[in-house]
Amino acid sequence: MEIILILGLILLSGLLSMAEISLVSARKARLESQVKKGKRSAQKALDLAQKPDQFLSTTQIGITLIGILTGLFSGEAFARDLAGVLARVPGLEPYAVGISKLTIVVIVTYLTLVLGELAPKRIGMNFAEQVAELVARPMDILSKVASPIVWV
Repeated sequence: MEIILILGLILLSGLLSMAEISLVSARKARLESQVKKGKRSAQKALDLAQKPDQFLSTTQIGITLIGILTGLFSGEAFARDLAGVLARVPGLEPYAVGISKLTIVVIVTYLTLVLGELAPKRIGMNFAEQVAELVARPMDILSKVASPIVWV
């Protein structure tokens, strides 16, 4: 169950990263063209792109909180399980806890970088306008919900 939670948090972080980069890198002319065709989502994306402070702060707070939660949930349970396995290997018993914690940190960090940052940002950059239109309304809502925290 914890692995599903951790992967879910990493993917949620990826969605925020993808939203952030797509709204920042979307070409205004293309969004304006979509607005002229009557796409309301393009107008919302354009509005966010023209005043990025609120949603950028929201995404950064969200990504940071998700990173903290990911570390919190991944640390103990997985490290304990892996330490139990490593302790059975001759010569590793005294180092099992340390090795297991380091291994879990490396794995979670790698997954967070690839699935939570690099791949989503690549998608957000390659399909900036499409992604921006898709995420504009949810990001606007999230920004409004988070505004008391962002204001502080």
